Amino acid sequence: MPEPAAAGAAAASRARGRARTATLLLAGVIALAFNLRAAITSLPPLFPELSASLHLSQAAVSVLASLPVLAFGVFSGVAAPLSRRFGEEQVLGGAVGLLAVGLILRGAAPGVLLFPGTALAAAAIALLNVLLPSLVKRRAPERAGLLIGLYLLSLSAGSILASLIAVPVYNLSGGSVPLSLSVWALPALAAAVAWLPQRRYRTVPRTAPGEPEGSSQGAQESQGTQESRRTQGRGGTQGRGGTQGRGGTQETRERPAGPAVPLKLSRYALTWQVTAFMGLQSLTFYAALSWLPTMFRDRGVSAGGAGTLLALMNLGGAASSLMIPVLAHRARNQRALIAGSVTASAAGLAGAWFAPLGGAPAWVLVLGLGQGAALGLAIFFTMARAPDPRVAASLSGFAQSVGYLVATTGPLAIGFLHSAIGGWTVPVVVLLVITGLQLTAGWQAARSVTLPGAG
Repeated sequence: MPEPAAAGAAAASRARGRARTATLLLAGVIALAFNLRAAITSLPPLFPELSASLHLSQAAVSVLASLPVLAFGVFSGVAAPLSRRFGEEQVLGGAVGLLAVGLILRGAAPGVLLFPGTALAAAAIALLNVLLPSLVKRRAPERAGLLIGLYLLSLSAGSILASLIAVPVYNLSGGSVPLSLSVWALPALAAAVAWLPQRRYRTVPRTAPGEPEGSSQGAQESQGTQESRRTQGRGGTQGRGGTQGRGGTQETRERPAGPAVPLKLSRYALTWQVTAFMGLQSLTFYAALSWLPTMFRDRGVSAGGAGTLLALMNLGGAASSLMIPVLAHRARNQRALIAGSVTASAAGLAGAWFAPLGGAPAWVLVLGLGQGAALGLAIFFTMARAPDPRVAASLSGFAQSVGYLVATTGPLAIGFLHSAIGGWTVPVVVLLVITGLQLTAGWQAARSVTLPGAG
């Protein structure tokens, strides 16, 4: 074959290989993201059935509702050390496997393993929550915006679908609690299979001196990106930090940045304002997610109708969480967006309980729009209130860890209040008061100021 033709064939082969690698990564990301909320949003529509079939008290159901949020707060911090030890692809593959195991266990013996299985599944989701967006930014920085958008859409689709079909699945199974719980292991198992091609990679982030664990700052590249940039050093050593791992696994590491003095975030009021807004918006979201179906069923809505209303709330949240960061980025400060998001959340929550039942679909859609907007703003603040990526990573970790622990009290306290009082008026009023506190924290966090940089 003439030399130009051979070179052209080789270039075409490399292009096909890169396209195949990108397609497999996209499929894996979408499959994993679909599972990030389905295991959680499929439970609340079935709380009355679980309570009756498994003889769970109201207090036990409240604990079950709070377990996923507690696991997010406790296990999110484990993701960074595990990724440095084993590589992000390996940890993600193991996490989706653990998710499937947890869902199978809680379905196989719900009388004994409902709580341990849910905790195991939620711990796995906590790892996926932290590492999947990070991996996208490292492996495909030139397509990160597109992939993160598809990731969010897939996450929302899983959340909406699970809340929408949880009750129909229960009815079609003849009221089988084990089948209704374990069916959600199927998409997790499918995701584990879709992720198998990524197990040959081993992206190992390195934390620079003074850099918080879990930071995505650095110049690391994965094999998919590196193939077009790799330079060959003397003696055949790969340039830019690429090393060949055992068994042909491609291992890449970040080059640590220069030394920096860690910033003690807890000393600054702005840190606590961002954290308070993150925690309070998460509290109201997970309280509504957990108890909205039960509240509507107490108002006379059918089980399937209550699940549909929860799906509608999640649909509104998906739409606004994608739009708000774009608007926030263009605004001089975000106080108008804070006011709008909190007002929508409060109006939707109040309308869901106090307004006539015929308007429930509109009220839950407004509630979802407000909650999604608040979530988008909370994430935006962790970036916009930091002077550089290093501090942003630290602020994000601090706000999410503390925020999720605060949010744990939401489903728990609202469930206990309902159990003690026997109605929903007081729990709803308490949530409305919390939205007022959310407005206060958000108003301060929305100022156009930043934390100081790490020294």
